[in-house]
Amino acid sequence: MRKTTRYKVEGASSLWQIYKTVSFWKVAKCFIVIEIARITPFLAMKNWLYRHLLHMKVGERTAFALKVVPDTMFPERISVGDDTIIGYNTTILAHEYLIDEYRLGDVKIGSRVMVGANSTILPGVTIGDDAVVSAMTLVNRDVPAGAMVGGNPMQIIYTKEQREKKLSEKS
Repeated sequence: MRKTTRYKVEGASSLWQIYKTVSFWKVAKCFIVIEIARITPFLAMKNWLYRHLLHMKVGERTAFALKVVPDTMFPERISVGDDTIIGYNTTILAHEYLIDEYRLGDVKIGSRVMVGANSTILPGVTIGDDAVVSAMTLVNRDVPAGAMVGGNPMQIIYTKEQREKKLSEKS
């Protein structure tokens, strides 16, 4: 279950009312910082930009691959643990604008997590420590610690216990 807060709007769709919910200048600043970070090959620089200019919580030795897109409106609602890899072209959303409401939710990605390329993480989701998210996954609910998940919509492929058993059988 995703943990989001809903905000009703009246009149035009919520996206038409975007600058009533977030400052234009904040969105412009976030967009510029994210575009610079998306193309830089320097992981330490990306992490510095995210921590200091976007106020994201980013753990030690976390790696954001090329073209990753953190939320451009509410990046401060994203936290990523230590030694985590976020794969190429992944999108991490902390907001969703719908017809008559918008929703905000914190995204918490644990430590030692691997998120495969081209995945989308929706607002209000927690991904537990040591989890693996396969490429092109729509993460639409919480991922248990140590699990391997994949697909659209996301399904649990292996629980932590099943993964450990499979890995021990290989060695």
